[in-house]
Amino acid sequence: MAPLAHSVLLTGSNRGIGLEMVKQLVEMTDPPEHIFATCRNPAGPQGKALRDLADKHSRIHVIQLEVEDQSSVKASVAVVESHLNGKSLNLLINNAGVNSLASLETVQPEEMLSVFNTNVVGPILVVQEFLPLLKKAARETATEGMSCRKAAIINITSKLGSIERGFEVMMDPMLPYRASKAALNMMTVCMAWELKGDGILCTMIHPGWVKTDMGTEKAPLSVECSVRGILQVLTNLSSSETGAFLDWEGRRLPW
Repeated sequence: MAPLAHSVLLTGSNRGIGLEMVKQLVEMTDPPEHIFATCRNPAGPQGKALRDLADKHSRIHVIQLEVEDQSSVKASVAVVESHLNGKSLNLLINNAGVNSLASLETVQPEEMLSVFNTNVVGPILVVQEFLPLLKKAARETATEGMSCRKAAIINITSKLGSIERGFEVMMDPMLPYRASKAALNMMTVCMAWELKGDGILCTMIHPGWVKTDMGTEKAPLSVECSVRGILQVLTNLSSSETGAFLDWEGRRLPW
């Protein structure tokens, strides 16, 4: 596999898909020089697996970042810059997210707003604050076209946000979650249009229905298999996929 990127930042990296992605990134034949693994509370018990991994690999930098809190995001930028030492950030993966099983009859306004805050507003805040480092990467990386090696934003979405095919995966209502992922998809397309001139690739990826805390044991796909597929897809992305809605095997999904 070709090198993915010189530097990668990943949100929600203390469990599930995020944690497995950090593991597989650092085990690549040609791993990124810097892997910025962020999560809400890295010092707490939920951050132990990530801390243990970072203790074994100097490339992994564990950083506190709460996506809904702009001051937390700003503080994480300063930490990332201190490690980069004047270099840029190539790849930003917005993976942090929350689930919700509420239906039309049970959903409360507070729950709807909370899910949107994490799944939609959070990625916007993270992109806004890290955009200067991504633009710097796009300007300074001597490769043609668009790629994760140059500058890219990857938003981890879900097929459940597809209006056409969102009920093929599962029938549970999950109204706030489905609506938030549909909004994240639109936001990614808007980003792709807005950042095309800067040479920044923007793509959204459905990781499959995965055996994680969020996906539950009913899910048919292992986290290892999902992440292996995602990283293969990321390695091969080009300008033709900016604004695309893909799954972990690189197939295009309908909106």
